[in-house]
Amino acid sequence: MPIKIVMVCLGNICRSPLAEGILASKLPKTKFKVDSAGTGSWHIGHSPDERSILTAKKHQLDISKQKGRQFKVSDFEDFDYIYVMDNSNYHDVVELAKNNDQKVKVELILNELFPNENVDVPDPYYGLQNGFDSVYKMLDEACDIIAEKLIQKHT
Repeated sequence: MPIKIVMVCLGNICRSPLAEGILASKLPKTKFKVDSAGTGSWHIGHSPDERSILTAKKHQLDISKQKGRQFKVSDFEDFDYIYVMDNSNYHDVVELAKNNDQKVKVELILNELFPNENVDVPDPYYGLQNGFDSVYKMLDEACDIIAEKLIQKHT
């Protein structure tokens, strides 16, 4: 049974689809399954933002077939690791947790780069393309660390 990781942002069209694509590209597909979700319901069933798709494509990743979905309580049972993009997402997800075992699965993704600093991945939605490029760089660096840890622990 593969180790399952879910990336979570607000709408599941900008940051978490990029994080899903980046991390999935760094892990053996036979041992790991990466997904993404949003805390909000606005983009259920939608493809990622065109700017996220373009940014991923620049790095030879195809995230165009991903479909937005909302994070749900059952994700605590379905996933081994839950990475959120910002403090607002963190609080929204932790609020759904039924117990401490579920809460400890939730981590701010940039704490991998900046331990215990609780730095947010900025939401590039209302900005320009270069905001997506900056987010990609942050997520790529964080996912390098995550992938290394997961591979060491689970392979």
